[in-house]
Amino acid sequence: MIQEVLRQLPTESTQQAFGYPSLFALVSLGSLVPVIPTGVLVSSAAVVAFHQTSPFALLVVFAVASAAAFLGDLCLYWLGQRGVRSKNGSKWLAAITRRAAPERLAQARGKLEEHGVVVLVLSRLVPAGRIPVMLACLLGRMPLRQFARGDVPACLAWAATYQLIGILGGSLFPDPWQGLLAAVALTLLISGTPALWRRMRARWAH
Repeated sequence: MIQEVLRQLPTESTQQAFGYPSLFALVSLGSLVPVIPTGVLVSSAAVVAFHQTSPFALLVVFAVASAAAFLGDLCLYWLGQRGVRSKNGSKWLAAITRRAAPERLAQARGKLEEHGVVVLVLSRLVPAGRIPVMLACLLGRMPLRQFARGDVPACLAWAATYQLIGILGGSLFPDPWQGLLAAVALTLLISGTPALWRRMRARWAH
């Protein structure tokens, strides 16, 4: 039955025509509104690209994902800056603050003072690490241009990491749907393990 569904899928050119813009839009939105599992999107797109005949499919996925992540980060930071400069704040700054636990924010501010914008690269690779570091940059009044310089390698490293997960999933199985399931499961495992570990440590501490 799965093979019949695969035969009815759009052609490769149609997938690319709709897939790349959709990936860009969803990753940008996911960076701006951090509730969309953007890592899963990139890994899934990498699996599909791995099984395509175009030699540039994976390169395009990498370029689209990293550019979309950078654009979303830049927009969110700019909106956060407006809130920092405003006497009444803003809903975007409030939303960023709500998603940054006080202890994580304190750690992020300490690491930012010690290592500078290099922390941005690590924040993109650590699950749930991006928002506390971004808030630390906002509260430290880091200029948008300086944030952007640090965010470029962060987005490139992030896109490469999740694309490698997709390539691994795609290479383990002959059928794309099998690789897709493997990549999604692996991405969710990597993303969810740190949060689960923090909850377990919190329970043990009590």
